[in-house]
Amino acid sequence: MSWQEAERAFTDPAIARETLPQMFEGTAERHGDRLAQRYKGGIYDRSLVAAGVVPEAPTGEYADLTYAEMRGIVRNLAAGLREVGVDGDTRVAIYSKTRMEWAQTDFAALAAGAAVTTVYASSSPTQLRYLLEDPEATVVVAESREMLADVLRVRDDLEHDLDAIVTVDDIAAEAVAAEVSDGEAAADDVYTLGEVHGRGAAAFDEATYGERIDALDTDGLASLIYTSGTTGKPKGVRLTHANFRDNVSQCYRRFADRPDGDPEVPGISPESTTLSFLPLAHVFERMAGHYMMFAAGATVAYAESPDTLREDFGLVRPTTTTSVPRVYEKLYDAIREQASESSVKKRIFEWAVDIGRAHHERDDPGPFLDAKRAVADRLVFSSVREAIGGNVDFFISGGGSLSAELCALYHAMDLPILEGYGLTETAPVIGVNPPQDPKVGTIGPPVVDTEIAIDDAVVGEEVADLNGDVGELLVRGPQVTDGYWNQPDATAESFVDADELPESVVTAGTPPDERVGVCGTGPDASEAAAEPWFRTGDIVQLRPDGYVAFRERAKQLLVLSTGKNVAPGPIEDRFAADEFVKQCVVLGDGRKFVSALIVPNFEKVAAWADSEGIDLPDDPAAICRDDRVRERIQREVDRVNEEFESYERIKRFRLVEEEFTEANDLLTPTMKKKRRNILDRFADEVEVIYEA
Repeated sequence: MSWQEAERAFTDPAIARETLPQMFEGTAERHGDRLAQRYKGGIYDRSLVAAGVVPEAPTGEYADLTYAEMRGIVRNLAAGLREVGVDGDTRVAIYSKTRMEWAQTDFAALAAGAAVTTVYASSSPTQLRYLLEDPEATVVVAESREMLADVLRVRDDLEHDLDAIVTVDDIAAEAVAAEVSDGEAAADDVYTLGEVHGRGAAAFDEATYGERIDALDTDGLASLIYTSGTTGKPKGVRLTHANFRDNVSQCYRRFADRPDGDPEVPGISPESTTLSFLPLAHVFERMAGHYMMFAAGATVAYAESPDTLREDFGLVRPTTTTSVPRVYEKLYDAIREQASESSVKKRIFEWAVDIGRAHHERDDPGPFLDAKRAVADRLVFSSVREAIGGNVDFFISGGGSLSAELCALYHAMDLPILEGYGLTETAPVIGVNPPQDPKVGTIGPPVVDTEIAIDDAVVGEEVADLNGDVGELLVRGPQVTDGYWNQPDATAESFVDADELPESVVTAGTPPDERVGVCGTGPDASEAAAEPWFRTGDIVQLRPDGYVAFRERAKQLLVLSTGKNVAPGPIEDRFAADEFVKQCVVLGDGRKFVSALIVPNFEKVAAWADSEGIDLPDDPAAICRDDRVRERIQREVDRVNEEFESYERIKRFRLVEEEFTEANDLLTPTMKKKRRNILDRFADEVEVIYEA
């Protein structure tokens, strides 16, 4: 039996059609004594600790909660939220960083009958107001004193009333309210999470609770998750319990430690531990690092912050984690930096990486290469794995395009990255690489019960020589949203009726009459065949082996004035493992040729200059203007250009000293480039490139 057949035939209690609260209750019943959550001490002034609900973790160390303990907290919080006004018509907004209480509040709000709408912790006041007002969220869970102040400041500007504000930390709300209003202010509708838990503990009735969650509809709204807004105003994506739950089942079929599998191939099981640090406000972490892990009965530990990952990896020793490409780039930079403390260590590291890559790329390496790979592992790779806990089976990557070169380097170090793909509108996973047969440079085949179509109408003739079909990806399946919140026009534009699909498209994946369904029985084939197709807006390549390779966002595809289409993503990805280039954005839409803005890695540039006896200025802006630095970066650009067609090559570039970050609004919270903002910020530099 092939892995694809085994995946479709696999059954497990974690695979079911049910609501998310039912999913959590089932897991807690099966795994009550197992560890559910791990939380770090010395970071927050937790109100649940102040209320005596959970013990305080020692500073810098982790404390644990079992599934039985977590279930008790979720149940009492659900009852407490009902006491402060939450019901089946409520939208509860969670405005918080990723932490233990985020997960507990999410399950509690859903169990109380509400829909959860999410707000990134980094949101500006304008964004916060929009993300509360558009969904008409009447209850807000705010993490900290600062976030409570933010909510209080925008409250009077909202077109609807807030029924309650709940703080995760232990905060004197009256003092914050007085501070915001510059005088005395009432805070009767502000509660701590510990107070909500106390109210719920007094009111909780198990029979009533069970009846309430059994009455929830799988097709009912579970969450509104807003798009990043990189191409316009954020849209609220409607996601039902079934959208999330079915995607959990689809992904668990692919990642589960199945009994049919090779015992040498790791999977996700109740024995798994993940380190959660991506924003839970984002759909990727919400499904892959939250719902799927809790469905499996795994342990979820919460990092202190993305800046403490090395310490937290060592304390938690996770078996897997989910992240975005930019984090893997930074992690590799840190690994390389540590391994290059001296010229000798640097040469050993580079030799080991070359050996590891060659070994990974060959189906039959042979005894000589096997022996060299073993030496490389002993000298370098084993230390790298130990530095991140020594227990990682695999990473999962999503939320952006991952450099194939960088992915191969991780595989070479026995730290495989399984790249996948999806969107907020698909809850989110459409395809992902399987642990049994990952293929670098692809986003895997579609998950079970997912049908895809390739529409080549938006691409030029220059892609015709690629191996496979290239075009915009269309998708349908049980994880696909039914549309956007209060935006019928945007919804209509994003879908194509089944009978209007162009005859020229190529389809793949699971056709309607072959869907297995989450419980082994597929849906009515005629109903599934009538489902509309969602337009992803992404250009992909469907390879003959059934795997899909991401090419570019259709809206980010560069159309040169010569008529040639250029995908900037693959070019930018080639710089991901470059030691001299920190970031690169490729430009050229409407222009005669391709160009780039490049942020140098100033530390590496300085080290190179010292080794060459070059005296560079201290000012980063002056370094960017230095001809010797430009010539050094030109060599890196030339190396990348060799891999592309002549019209795709970077003809001119400018070095810029300002890194693209979330803080300067040049990256989204999930570290995607905001190209429009970058073009605006560096408009003068772009004009210099093209003025000649």
